[in-house]
Amino acid sequence: MKIDADGWLDTAAHIPSPNFDDRPDNETPSLVVIHNISLPPGEFGGNAVEALFTNQLDWDTHPYYQSIRGLTVSAHFFIRRDGELVQFVPCSRRAWHAGASQWRGREKCNDFSIGIELEGTDDAPFTDAQYIRLNQLLNILKDAYPVQAVTGHSAIAPGRKTDPGPHFDWDRLDTPIPIHPAGSSRDQST
Repeated sequence: MKIDADGWLDTAAHIPSPNFDDRPDNETPSLVVIHNISLPPGEFGGNAVEALFTNQLDWDTHPYYQSIRGLTVSAHFFIRRDGELVQFVPCSRRAWHAGASQWRGREKCNDFSIGIELEGTDDAPFTDAQYIRLNQLLNILKDAYPVQAVTGHSAIAPGRKTDPGPHFDWDRLDTPIPIHPAGSSRDQST
């Protein structure tokens, strides 16, 4: 696994999203944000996440989609239940994954973070394959960028977001990057 100069991982499936823009000048990724997503909620497989992140989701195929109609979001990476890794946005660019957010006094976390979506929900455990792939990816990111922390979406948008959720096992992360899950005994933030 290797990330090229533009921020594309060679072993990931590349499905480019139009939902990105430039990071601020001289900004490099220093934070990794873990999310969960499934579309429709609680249903795994299919291509709805890819369709959402590429603005191709048919809003009329499921009632839930009406509540997110017109949403333009993305993430850098998506890890399916079987461990398949998809990349939508190069790490050198700003994906639209965090929304209104702040980390240690800095707002707009999209400016300085990499977003990783795990196929899942707050209500179910993640798979062994997902933890294996996530650990591989975190270690590649640590080698490529000055990443200083890994946290959840709930930590950067408390009260607004709950993912990766209570079933995400932070103790299964095996990386030299400091882990900062919101509300966990493993939170090493100061």
